Amino acid sequence: MQSLALIDNWPVTAAATAVVRADGTVTGAHGPVERRFPLASVTKPLAAYAVLVAYEEGAVDLDEPAGPEGSTVRHLLAHTSGLAFDEHRVTAPPGTRRLYSNAGFEALGAHVAEATDIPFAEYLRQAVLEPLGMAGTALEGDGSPAKDGVSCVADLVRFVAELQAPRLLDARTVAAAMSVQYPGTKGVLPGYGHQSPNDWGLGFEIRGHKEPHWTGRSSSPGTFGHFGQSGTFLWVDPEAGLGCAVLTDRAFGPWAVQSWPEFTDAVLREYGPAAGQA
Repeated sequence: MQSLALIDNWPVTAAATAVVRADGTVTGAHGPVERRFPLASVTKPLAAYAVLVAYEEGAVDLDEPAGPEGSTVRHLLAHTSGLAFDEHRVTAPPGTRRLYSNAGFEALGAHVAEATDIPFAEYLRQAVLEPLGMAGTALEGDGSPAKDGVSCVADLVRFVAELQAPRLLDARTVAAAMSVQYPGTKGVLPGYGHQSPNDWGLGFEIRGHKEPHWTGRSSSPGTFGHFGQSGTFLWVDPEAGLGCAVLTDRAFGPWAVQSWPEFTDAVLREYGPAAGQA
C-alpha cells in the first residue's frame, strides 16, 4: 500500500482512496474510506450510468431528441450537444465540438425524469445506488446531476467494480459507453486546455493520447473515468485490470495537476499486472 499512502503527502486536510481489481476485489485502501465528500463532476459517471439503465429499460433511446434542437441523448452524454458549460445556451451545432457541459447533464436529468415520471435523484437511487449497496451516496434534493453528488470511497469501489464487471447493465452497453463517441472531435478538457482529439464516451472521459492529463503517463489509452473540481477522481484501466477512486477535501488546482499522475503511475506499478514479475 505504499502507493496509496502518497495521499498523506498531498496538501489536503483529508483524503481517502482504494484500488479495485477487475474481479471486484478491493486490493488496497487508505484514509477515511467511510467519510462522505462532495463529488463535484464525479457525479456525472453515476448519472450517466442511470441514463444507461433507463436506456436498457426502454424509457429512453440514445438517439432520440433531447436537449437543444438537433441534439440527442447520445450528444448530451458525450458532451457534443452544443450547450455551454454552465448555461442552457447553444454555442455550437450538435456533434461538431466537444463542449464539456454541466447544462447538458442537467438536460439529461430532466429528460429521464420526464420519461420515467420519477425525479432524477430518486431514479439514480433506485437504478444504481440501491442495487449496488451505495447507501452513503446521494444526489440530494434538487441537486444537479452534473455536480451535486456526495459519496465515500467505500461506496465508490462498488461502482468501480461494476464498471469492470457489470451486473446492472449488459456488458455490451458498458463497452459502448467506454468507446469513443464522435471520433476526432476537438474540445477543451477543463483544467488541461485544448485537446485534439478530446475523446469521450457516454458520460465517461477516455484518456486516449491526451497530454497533459490527470491520469498517469503509464495509463493505457483505454483508461476511462472522471475527475471533479472538488479534488476527486475515479478511473478504470482495463489493460491493467484495475480501478481506483480518490476523494479529497481540497478543490482541484496545480497541486492536483502535479500529484494525481504521479499517484496513478505509482498505483499501476504496485498493483498492475507487471507488479509481481520483478
